Amino acid sequence: MSASLEIGAVPVARSRRRSMSPVVKLSAGFLILVVLVAIAADWLAPIHYTTQNLLARLKPPLTQSGGTTYWLGTDQLGRDILSRMIYAVRTSILIAVMGTLIGAVFGTLLGFIAARMRGVVDQSIMMLVDAQAAIPALFLALTMLAFFGNNIVLFIVLVSIDGWDRYTRLARGLVASEQESDYINAVEALGASTSRVVLRHLLPNIVAALVVQATLNFPGTILLETSLSFLGLGVQPPGTSLGLMLGEGRRYLLNAWWIAVFPGLVIFLTTLSMSLFGDWLRDRFDPTSERH
Repeated sequence: MSASLEIGAVPVARSRRRSMSPVVKLSAGFLILVVLVAIAADWLAPIHYTTQNLLARLKPPLTQSGGTTYWLGTDQLGRDILSRMIYAVRTSILIAVMGTLIGAVFGTLLGFIAARMRGVVDQSIMMLVDAQAAIPALFLALTMLAFFGNNIVLFIVLVSIDGWDRYTRLARGLVASEQESDYINAVEALGASTSRVVLRHLLPNIVAALVVQATLNFPGTILLETSLSFLGLGVQPPGTSLGLMLGEGRRYLLNAWWIAVFPGLVIFLTTLSMSLFGDWLRDRFDPTSERH
């Protein structure tokens, strides 16, 4: 009887570990909502985010003026906070997603090269990884922006430097482990090319771990973007982003708190939701984890 209970307990524990808790479901729902808002910003925004109305400046939330309802109030130039936030979500999410993808691809590629080439190439790449890990991403981004100025392409590239070294370490370790497996030795013995071994056999077996790492890296990437925009070094007016709105609103916290609080709340909820969802994915794809 005890043996049957123990055997039956394994799938129960596994199913509990893999099922979504209510908190994770809320996090996933919020992330889906954020993505939908970013995609449909042109249709959801009540008015254009650059439209100014100086007669309605610094209006509190739920204020009506000239037939228009400012659900989240207006800023110092009379611009609708809700409309600006909708477009800011699109900008911040786009930059964070592009930065995460670039960092993931670059780091993973270096990890594959290090694991496959070994020797001097491996040592050189890992020295570069150690150097990157020793330099704060924010400091490096500030230095590059000071030397080369600010444009959206450079800004996305700078955002992507946050965390690429983690992908390199992860990919290198996973590839080094996988290529010692019997099935890889068999495929190579049959004369398969390097590209076929990498694309058809190694990459599919480690892609889940890389996706989990990307979800765990995303909150840091979006925080780097908002930090740079908050300091005035990221997205520039007349554009808008969550970090830029937060930076503009810090001067009006005493008499117009809504300018900074609402963008800050979106930043907090987005990063928190992605962290919780990424943590669930890590538990879901980690066979050694028994947390419920």
